[in-house]
Amino acid sequence: MLTKVLIANRGEIALRILRACREMGIATVAVYSDADARTPAVALADEAVHIGPPLSRKSYLNTERILEAAKETAVDAVHPGYGFLSENAAFARACEKAGLTFIGPSPEAIAMAGDKSTARKTLAELGVPVIPGSKGVVSSAEEAVAAAEAVGYPVIVKASGGGGGRGMRIARNAAELASVFSVASAEAGAAFGNAAVYLEKYIQRPRHIEIQILADAHGHVIHLGERECSIQQRYQKLIEESPSPLVDADLRDRMGRTAVRVARAIGYVNAGTMEFLVDADRNYYFMEVNARVQVEHPVTEMVTGVDIVAEQIRIASGQALSIRQEDVRLTGWSLECRINAADPDQDFMPSPGEVDTLILPGGPWVRVDTALVPGCFVPPFYDSLVAKLVVWAPDRPAAIRRMARALSEFRIDGIAVTIPFHQRVVEDPEFRRGDYDTHFLKRFLQSGS
Repeated sequence: MLTKVLIANRGEIALRILRACREMGIATVAVYSDADARTPAVALADEAVHIGPPLSRKSYLNTERILEAAKETAVDAVHPGYGFLSENAAFARACEKAGLTFIGPSPEAIAMAGDKSTARKTLAELGVPVIPGSKGVVSSAEEAVAAAEAVGYPVIVKASGGGGGRGMRIARNAAELASVFSVASAEAGAAFGNAAVYLEKYIQRPRHIEIQILADAHGHVIHLGERECSIQQRYQKLIEESPSPLVDADLRDRMGRTAVRVARAIGYVNAGTMEFLVDADRNYYFMEVNARVQVEHPVTEMVTGVDIVAEQIRIASGQALSIRQEDVRLTGWSLECRINAADPDQDFMPSPGEVDTLILPGGPWVRVDTALVPGCFVPPFYDSLVAKLVVWAPDRPAAIRRMARALSEFRIDGIAVTIPFHQRVVEDPEFRRGDYDTHFLKRFLQSGS
């Protein structure tokens, strides 16, 4: 078992990893920028190392400084969390070169997953269902138009080297495609240092369903069921649930088997997520691999009882999975609301500032993952996520009622947050029916709900 882990991240995920390590008897080292000197992870870690100024590229994206901190504190492993360097193959490789265990997949698997165009092509050749599209990256608007003629409009241009909605544009005809191609490519280059884009058929009214997998170095690969992630704003997820209202036992089994097959095909080891789109006829298409722990992993933990972060650490330690596929049971229903420091009435504009009052909800089966404390300052330099409110109940209607109750208790004063927005969504009839898709939020906002 690993004995000392450096957490190369911040905020709620740093605290989440720290707690898992502490329960496993593993010492922790937190790293922090000037903006995060007084955060809970820094206070609770066994050791803390300052790594630079607030800007991410000078701190949390500074590979050299993080590795220096690892050497200074004599850790034997690094956990990258999500975001920042979590899907950076060069960072994973640098950790290995420095004699450190990277708590995540191999650099080779990260590289394969990160090059979405190549991964898509490879898996299509293995018979994994993928969305029709270009055979690889498209290098010009003319080439994109030619590819679109083969698959049919509408199409979506997507960044090959990244995600999160950046470098993505929808085109409904050749003129639109010629117009948006250069914009998508430029945005991809600015966001990921890779301007390559590829083309996919745009699926009408899709559901965004992902499958959580765990794989160890002993050849065991399992899935932990699905998460529904269709409530999105600009491709950023805002509400997740497990199981999905759409997925029945047969579809879950088929998608789970496909996810396991994908993991085996790319030699994936550790926790990961296989993302799919599902159309109105319940046909599913592979989209991409997320080679890290997901923001929304708690809903899977709540319905399976599996500590995903602890499993990551055990796998990285060389141990076999603690559970088998036949042991996995999805019990009850879980919902997660991502609480962001953002103003929904101002197009979700980020709202940094000082938290004056903080009241966290509680009660049975209510979980709040956050690094907020009263009087803390939410900096403008990082993602606006400040808390994850997660509930569990025996069924979906009860889970929605519990979420509504928990949201009504949640109070964050001093900054604009998305709690009122989430309260409106969970009362919406379409959401309550579970008959929604990735365009739900656009309809919801346009209706003035």
